[in-house]
Amino acid sequence: MNRAVRNPPRVMLARIFHESHGFSPIPTPADCFVLSRGEGVLTEARGSGTTLGGIISVLDEAGVELIPALSASAPPSGLVDHDFYLALKGEICAAVAAYAPDAIVLELHGAMGTTVLPDAEGVLLRDVRAAAGREVVIGVGLDLHAHVTEAMLLATDICIGCKENPHSDVVACGEKVAQGVLSVLDGSLRPVRTLVKVPMLLPGGNETAIGPLRELHDMARDLTSRTAGIWDISLYNVFRFLDDAGMGQAVVVTSAEGAEDGARNAAAQLGEAFWRKREEFVDDLLTIDEALARVAANRGTEPYVLADMGDRVLAGAPGDSTAILAALLARGDGLRAAVPITDAASVARAQTFGAGQVARFQLGGGMTPGFAPLDVEARIVSLGDGLFEMRGPYRGGEPTALGPVAVLEIDGRITVLVTSKPGFTHDPAAFESNGIMIADQDCIVVKSGYHFTLNFAGLARPLMLRTPGIGYFTRGQFTWTQGRFWPEHDVGAMPVEPPITFLARSGDAPRQRQG
Repeated sequence: MNRAVRNPPRVMLARIFHESHGFSPIPTPADCFVLSRGEGVLTEARGSGTTLGGIISVLDEAGVELIPALSASAPPSGLVDHDFYLALKGEICAAVAAYAPDAIVLELHGAMGTTVLPDAEGVLLRDVRAAAGREVVIGVGLDLHAHVTEAMLLATDICIGCKENPHSDVVACGEKVAQGVLSVLDGSLRPVRTLVKVPMLLPGGNETAIGPLRELHDMARDLTSRTAGIWDISLYNVFRFLDDAGMGQAVVVTSAEGAEDGARNAAAQLGEAFWRKREEFVDDLLTIDEALARVAANRGTEPYVLADMGDRVLAGAPGDSTAILAALLARGDGLRAAVPITDAASVARAQTFGAGQVARFQLGGGMTPGFAPLDVEARIVSLGDGLFEMRGPYRGGEPTALGPVAVLEIDGRITVLVTSKPGFTHDPAAFESNGIMIADQDCIVVKSGYHFTLNFAGLARPLMLRTPGIGYFTRGQFTWTQGRFWPEHDVGAMPVEPPITFLARSGDAPRQRQG
């Protein structure tokens, strides 16, 4: 680095966190985001179960001067309103120009698209780099399900992801990002990044502690420990519902300068292993009837928490399915259950009647193609603002919002948490902040596939259900216009391309594609 670094260094922080479902019929407007600026960013993120929380903890300990710019976070949903994205990007770039930091550290998801741009974060980082100049260190912490692009790597010095699904290590990811940025600042690390892309999705088997993903992560850890100069290996299981060129599983090896040969070899081995194991990525999911039968057989013990895999808000679905609710009502065996459903119109209807009243509702089914409302009579238990702080550990301590909510009771035994916005129901605080106690239920439905297992640990036993909706990959369900990948498309017998090595620091040299 040629530019003198202040002592202590001045480090700017920012976060834009969103996973964007490119096939959702509902775009994501500004009011779905929880926004904070300036000192509010630090207040909310310090000690939280987030990547930004991990970043701040290391930088606080290092005694750097922190410049918090902004934080914008929303649950996964449809493509982000482009004008809102432009406003956020402009605000971050203006802050970079105004404060001239020595380093910039961001938490991004890595799979955010707007109504115009499929690679919104690549464009964001490109523009942040242009505003900062070539000598400013830029570090980014990403989600495991990021769509990593060359634009992201060209614009950054450190760009790594968490390693576990469910994401129990997001704080550790943030800590490592910050440590890497500090090492680049003090000259002890001159990072080189090597990228391999494999044009395939994981049709199942997304948990990293079992199956082929465990084998791949074990392989990555082994290659890191025995290959000189490798600092990090991040394996990215691309978010399934984007539509962009270059989609696929990604391996990014971050190594010290001079260790490029070992990094290329490691990246190539891991990329080839993804392709070789592609048929092994499968899920073993229960039907709704199978799951409810298991709940009924074990009544009176610890509750179950049921993952509505097809209507997962944490995969960008709207959360308006009534499939599990309808099955509960049809059973007639007295199961006590709590079910979240996104339906702003029903919340508004409940508000016109008021708490304590009984009314008929055409509940849910208003957003996802192919769904239909469920006609029910319910007692309005309570109304609320939908604001709560997640308990964690995943994203624990972070404020979030469901929009105005109504709690409905059907048949004296089924509680429906009706929300105006898709929300983070992977966390028990979504229910208990609205008076729905987990221990009082035989089962709780969540619109999450994996992370709920962390946050409901010790409260309820997890079951994953095959349900209808746009939150679970089914071959032939959508039409991709830019992305091409197995198993949706014929991509050839062995489509793993040679690694791309990004030599020297961002912007200093052209990338090279080498075998």
